[in-house]
Amino acid sequence: MNETEAKARAVREMFGEIAPRYDLLNRLLSGGVDQRWRRLAVREALAKHPYRVLDVATGTGDVALMLKRGCPQAEVTAGDFTPRMLELARAKAQKAGLKINFVEADALALPFADGSFEALTVAFGFRNFADYQRGLAEFYRVLTPGGRAVILEFPPPRDNLLGRLYRLYFNGVLPWIGGVISGKPEAYRYLPNSVENFPQPEELAQMMTETGFLVRYRLLTAGIAAIHVGDKR
Repeated sequence: MNETEAKARAVREMFGEIAPRYDLLNRLLSGGVDQRWRRLAVREALAKHPYRVLDVATGTGDVALMLKRGCPQAEVTAGDFTPRMLELARAKAQKAGLKINFVEADALALPFADGSFEALTVAFGFRNFADYQRGLAEFYRVLTPGGRAVILEFPPPRDNLLGRLYRLYFNGVLPWIGGVISGKPEAYRYLPNSVENFPQPEELAQMMTETGFLVRYRLLTAGIAAIHVGDKR
């Protein structure tokens, strides 16, 4: 097993363990603002009125459900490589009466033909990819010409007062709360480490540009989160 495969396996197992408390922790740890960020990402993804939309690393399906509600006529597919997350996502969609195609899928080797989708989203999952460039190449491949990829993610905290306070919260308070509620403190130690090691917004924009996307991005809530929008040339 190579390094990329080992990281992917570790991430899959970790998210499978915290799946039952994943939604609760997202709301508690963000004060509910994560849902507003997701709605902004969905608005960007649906701006061109796509017919076929893919939500990558869907987790428990929050963004997939928002996509379907925002564009009922669209065919929404949601993929994740953690079976337990997909079970929860399917249950949420069924309860909401929304038809979404959930598939077990590795984001680094998406099981779809070239040009299968007009829009693609990934919310707080891209950071966990074992190979960012390979993930972006897959996004580009499965999109139609002119198709749009929207990445919502946590960039590393800025080097200012708010950034230092946020880093203190992220490295100290969050792992403790997450560990108490989920019973898996190691998962919530992984979270701040994955954010610290993630590219800065301008670096991610450059990576997307090199892949072939026409890119723009915006920081949210004083830089705590960022949305990158890439249109396939």
